[in-house]
Amino acid sequence: MAYQRARSPERKRERTEALIEGARRVAARDGVHRVTLAAMAEEAGLTHSAVLRYFHSRNEVLLRLAGQGWTAWADRLEAALTRTDTDGLAKIMVATLVADPLFCDLLGNVPLHLEHDLPREIVRSFKRTGNAALRRIVAAIDAAVPALDAAAAADLMSATNALAGTLWQVCHPDPTLAEIYREEPALGHLPDDFAPLLERLIGATAKGLK
Repeated sequence: MAYQRARSPERKRERTEALIEGARRVAARDGVHRVTLAAMAEEAGLTHSAVLRYFHSRNEVLLRLAGQGWTAWADRLEAALTRTDTDGLAKIMVATLVADPLFCDLLGNVPLHLEHDLPREIVRSFKRTGNAALRRIVAAIDAAVPALDAAAAADLMSATNALAGTLWQVCHPDPTLAEIYREEPALGHLPDDFAPLLERLIGATAKGLK
């Protein structure tokens, strides 16, 4: 069947969502760095050239996914977080974060690549979405953890964002690095068990902010 351009607003929305979901499937299966315009178009059943009718670039699509990830993490954390101490908080934060491996992968890619070379309004929209989720998480921590006030909760989230984004990449090396680490284990300077390591570091950071 020949490709037909979407003309109605409804069809355009459908194709926009199809491309976002196509990118989600590629990223979840192969990693964020493997997402290309061609790959997401193929997953969505569209042509490569069609993608640029709906998005500025692959980075815009991946920023959409990152924004959705922030909102979903805030939803999960608010639902899971009850009155607790800093150790309990670290456990809940990590459990709700690793529930979405794609979001963990995106966290490290956003500041390095995904916010670059995009129109200001696209980046502004993502920042507003992420900041709204961040404020919800900070408020939830402030309400549930007596040892941490809002300022400490905000600092903890800054540290968690940086730690999670970096550690996910280190603990999930690409095949070439993984092979090197198997050949010379001493070169793998961090363990590959992401969640326990992140939980320890978040817990230690939270205690230091009390």
